[in-house]
Amino acid sequence: MTGEIIVTKENEKRRLDVVFFECFPSLTRAHIKKLIEEGNISVNGKSVKAGFSLREGQKIEYNFMPPREIEAKAEEIEFEIVYEDKDLVVVNKPQGLVVHPCSSTKNGTLVNGLLSRIKDLSGINGELRPGIVHRLDKNTSGLMVVAKNDSSHISLSNQIKNKTCKRKYIALLEGHLKEEEGHIETYLDRNKNDRKKIAVSDKGRIAITNYKLLKRYNKYDLVEFSLQTGRTHQIRVHAKYLGHPVVGDDVYGKADKNLKGQLLHSYSLTFTHPRTNAEMHFEITLPIYFKKYLDNL
Repeated sequence: MTGEIIVTKENEKRRLDVVFFECFPSLTRAHIKKLIEEGNISVNGKSVKAGFSLREGQKIEYNFMPPREIEAKAEEIEFEIVYEDKDLVVVNKPQGLVVHPCSSTKNGTLVNGLLSRIKDLSGINGELRPGIVHRLDKNTSGLMVVAKNDSSHISLSNQIKNKTCKRKYIALLEGHLKEEEGHIETYLDRNKNDRKKIAVSDKGRIAITNYKLLKRYNKYDLVEFSLQTGRTHQIRVHAKYLGHPVVGDDVYGKADKNLKGQLLHSYSLTFTHPRTNAEMHFEITLPIYFKKYLDNL
């Protein structure tokens, strides 16, 4: 693999290895560090260290052989196909289903299920993540769009990048919001004390979330979130930032013995069809376990 990445303003003063990992998430941080040390990843033609602090406009150049991936295998996995044509598929991902294979989850993922039901999927993301344009956390349910070919994948990825793909979520939050609607704009980065977590930071990647109160319960608020960016754990971290974590979130809030994960559901998805340029809009209802929890309130 040979190419270059121009450092943007949002990546100013960030570590080289961290930025490169976000561009190539299929690589491990250890592998990236080794590539940098061997001179296969450089900045403006010069060898630097993995922790090198980047500046806007610099050119990250790379030349290396990608590690061979293990091909994901087709499996019978239960999930709903909401819409399908020759270019894309819209699915309703159930809670508890991991989107694609990774180091900790080798099989039993949405990708394994897609491979058993869809003949063709885009290959841009490699053999472990065919068709995957965007992701949902394991315990977040709801709508996802999957690309069947590379041209659709590029178009849909650009819509997400350019914020023209609209995604809305419903979540139940602990306690009551001070404002019934608002706008959250922060930087998100890896938690310094726990690399598996994301935290609001004074550096990192910009994350923008809008929210609106839908209904108040005795000790909870039902809230609609709309994303302008799609960072890892964005809504869950921003809910914690507001002081009202998502109910059942055992990472950023607290577990609920009556739930298998957080009450966060992607219920609305709008995008432009890559081939026809028609606006595509989908909405789905809350899953049964979410409805039952609300009924019990």
